[in-house]
Amino acid sequence: MASGRQRRYTALDRGGPTPEAIDTTAKTLPCSNPNESDKAVSMSGFKEPSLADRQKASREARLNLLNKFRSQPGQDDPAVKQRQAEREASAADRAKAKLARDAAKVEQKKREAEAAADAAAKLVRDKEAAAAREAALEAERKAARDARYAARKKRK
Repeated sequence: MASGRQRRYTALDRGGPTPEAIDTTAKTLPCSNPNESDKAVSMSGFKEPSLADRQKASREARLNLLNKFRSQPGQDDPAVKQRQAEREASAADRAKAKLARDAAKVEQKKREAEAAADAAAKLVRDKEAAAAREAALEAERKAARDARYAARKKRK
């Protein structure tokens, strides 16, 4: 690198085939277009699986699934029974909690209804008291007006 240029790596540096080997493989491999790159030639290794291969893979998958099912513990296994009992206990706990929440909601609605009824009754009482005060005030005004009228009549 003393010349200041970077060194380009070749296929030989990477351990790849020599240029002569590449040329010979290009000549020996059948290629529909001679201008295709070497990459297309090297990627032609994929083979479609045959019917027998697909059937074998399917059979193995079924057997693996069957073996997986068979390896699971049965209903009479203590661990399974314990998990089932735990699930039933947690379901019962959830049911109790739901009943408690529902009861609390009903109680809350009952309290809110009582509070609304109390507020309505208080509003009615306040309106009645205001009407009574207004009637008393009106009666006072009428009495004062009548007194003024009677005093005016006396003066004449």
